Amino acid sequence: MTFTISSGGAALRVGVLAVQGDVREHIRVIEALGGKASPVRRPSELEQVEGLIIPGGESTTMDKLTRAFELAEPLRQRIRDGFPVYGSCAGMIMLADTIADPSVDRLGNPQQTIGGLDMVVRRNAFGRQRESFETDLPFQELPGNGSDVHAVFIRAPWVEKVGESVKVLAQVEAPDTPPAEHGAQTRPDSGRAQPVARIVAVRSGNLLATSFHPEVTGEHRIHELFLSLIAQRRAEHVRAL
Repeated sequence: MTFTISSGGAALRVGVLAVQGDVREHIRVIEALGGKASPVRRPSELEQVEGLIIPGGESTTMDKLTRAFELAEPLRQRIRDGFPVYGSCAGMIMLADTIADPSVDRLGNPQQTIGGLDMVVRRNAFGRQRESFETDLPFQELPGNGSDVHAVFIRAPWVEKVGESVKVLAQVEAPDTPPAEHGAQTRPDSGRAQPVARIVAVRSGNLLATSFHPEVTGEHRIHELFLSLIAQRRAEHVRAL
């Protein structure tokens, strides 16, 4: 199915954070759905897009490189202004306000996130590479027919806590989660989160995140959902003119 939304004949402009990770896969999906996709490495490129995908990869590397490329603070500001962002796997970690088990550098400084989603994530919660798995999940808010997605989990995080502003879209059965309080680096404004376990997809306003990789399975409906958020924001801007 082709998903095209335009305003005045212009395709939706979607960026994919291209400092590290599964960039090409997301670009192919967006273009297959009728959007215009481009890599984003600089603040000037961020300004040219209407929404951003943060792909899977290594969250610690993404953290370092987004700061090195001076992307972190402009992206935080745009998120505060309602900019649509979708994070997949490592991208989910980057959008979380809190990491339960942050990596630390040689000086003992914990990794940072972009933030925006009032939640606690745990990195590699389902295990390492050899524990990767696939399953079918009920998923709320999907466009079109059907409610299940085929999800691929590769060194995937899960969400241990969500705040009131975060809607749970999908969960997967798993053993009890470790205590999220252990080693947590909590932002001052994220203390309202309530404990919930094994969450693998969430949405809050224009922010969407999954701990799995729909870009590798041919499952386009999650990207369609994200495009609909961008289209809605564009329409709001047009009405405001």
